[in-house]
Amino acid sequence: MNKLLLVLLLAGPALLARAADKIVITVTHELDIARPAEVVAVPWSDIVKVFPDALLQHLQVKDAAGQILAFQVTNITPLDPRGAYGELLFQHDFAAGEKSATFSIEKIAAVAPPFPTKVFARYVPERLDDFAWENDRIAHRIYGPALAAPAEPGSGKEVLVTSGLDVWCKRVRYLIVDRWYNKGHNHYHVDEGEGLDMYNTGRTRGCGGTGVWDGKQLYVGRNFKSWKVLANGPIRAIFELTYEPWDAGSGVKVAEVKRFTIDAGHNLDQMDSTFTVEGGAPEITVAIGLNKNSGDRGQDVKATVASSRENGWFTQWEVEKTNGSLGEAIVVAPETMSGFAEDAGNQLVLAKAVSGQPLRYYIGAGWTKSGDFASQDDWNAYVAAAAKRAQSPIKIAKIEAQ
Repeated sequence: MNKLLLVLLLAGPALLARAADKIVITVTHELDIARPAEVVAVPWSDIVKVFPDALLQHLQVKDAAGQILAFQVTNITPLDPRGAYGELLFQHDFAAGEKSATFSIEKIAAVAPPFPTKVFARYVPERLDDFAWENDRIAHRIYGPALAAPAEPGSGKEVLVTSGLDVWCKRVRYLIVDRWYNKGHNHYHVDEGEGLDMYNTGRTRGCGGTGVWDGKQLYVGRNFKSWKVLANGPIRAIFELTYEPWDAGSGVKVAEVKRFTIDAGHNLDQMDSTFTVEGGAPEITVAIGLNKNSGDRGQDVKATVASSRENGWFTQWEVEKTNGSLGEAIVVAPETMSGFAEDAGNQLVLAKAVSGQPLRYYIGAGWTKSGDFASQDDWNAYVAAAAKRAQSPIKIAKIEAQ
């Protein structure tokens, strides 16, 4: 018998089988509503089971119609066995009633071209160490220790101590953070065609900042201490901000690490805050806040709120005289939410958190002049749908080689 044939027969059918050409993924969910820009996350460890030598620059992702989809590969844990990557990410717009969709991942010989970036996050040392982030819908920033540092006599330096989150309103789908910082501080307070910073954070919680609530008083931290970018597009940005311990009353100290997950096509960002409690019980009541009056100077702001404790969301709608209207929102899992409160400057959503365990919630904003929201009803409907989606995530039902 031919020696090569004998070796193949002894090795078994696995070596005789043709290598897989592609990986087919089936994704399902249980809601009847539309789910635009849903992120599908495929563990890289599942990909290398089929393509052991897979390289991100030689892959292609397609939907069922054969359309090539933008994708991103992260290197955040858990990593694949080779320690290379964590997940492969892509997005799909589920139509109303579409509860299942299939996609393929294929190896290609050519180098896959880069995809347009729709998310961005960076440290901004040129403006008193802001940290700014955006996607194709909305932008935000938050403030570092340089802004909180005292001003030397005669320096004219701005001083602001706050852990509140700011909002920048966009008219355009492209990225504007670098463009606006390069224009200079005064320019981005004027709408020159791309949008503007019309939001006033001050010492409030801004749009989604946190604190500790003792039933009567809100205890808040200072500006962030350090930052770390974990992923930066093209469809998802992830970063972390660390806050030094602050006094939370009755001898308790609380520190926080916030992880931000920013996805293209969404007005709400996913937040995972991990609090470390010292000197007290491990469970605390966290308050997530919205500034009661964030409007621009001279805009004669009128604000109204709406909420659903049962479904885990709270919104505020601020009508300004000439700038348009701005909706803000907080979404928390109903089983985590413990009620609502307010203080002099903030509307507050209360949630239970345990020391060392991440608390997940969502925060964000939407502007009428972006063209996405014409009214308060539009904004509330968007937030209510986002809350449903958060409670009923998509699932990978099947991954198979073909």
